[in-house]
Formats: sequence, structure tokens, C-alpha cells
Amino acid sequence: MTEQKTARALEGFVVKTGRDKTITVRVDRTKLHAEYGKVIRPYSQFHVHDEGNVGQVGDKVLIKQSRPYSKTKTWELLEVIAKNN
Repeated sequence: MTEQKTARALEGFVVKTGRDKTITVRVDRTKLHAEYGKVIRPYSQFHVHDEGNVGQVGDKVLIKQSRPYSKTKTWELLEVIAKNN
């Protein structure tokens, strides 16, 4: 039997909303420096498909990996977890 792969899901914050149906989401993570033990906070930014243009700058959102919408846009918006006031 073949099993379906589950899509990767991440939480992040919207940092840009300048284009139609596209938002840029920043996903932060924390890790320890191997030698010094200091906590460092690397991040990644993803271009996300937002069909209804509901994401606003500062919103906490849940995104999932999907089919390619364009050259750099391979994620889609699942839901807005918390609105920025």
C-alpha cells in the first residue's frame, strides 16, 4: 500500500503584503551555537499564496507547502492564527 505524504506546515509572521495574492512570511527558529552555547535565532522567509488577501503585516499565520504557484511561491496560507491589532 502506498501512503500519502503529509504537507509540511509552519507558523510565522507576515512581513510584507505588497503584491496581489502574495504575502511574505518570516519563520523564526532557535538553536544553540555549537561552540559557544549562545542561543541564535536564524529565520527563513517564504512567499505564500494568499487567495483572499486576508493576511496583513504582523499577523501570525499557519502556512503549508503546496504545488508551485510561481518560480518562488510554493507555500499557501492555511489560516490566520492571530491578527495584529
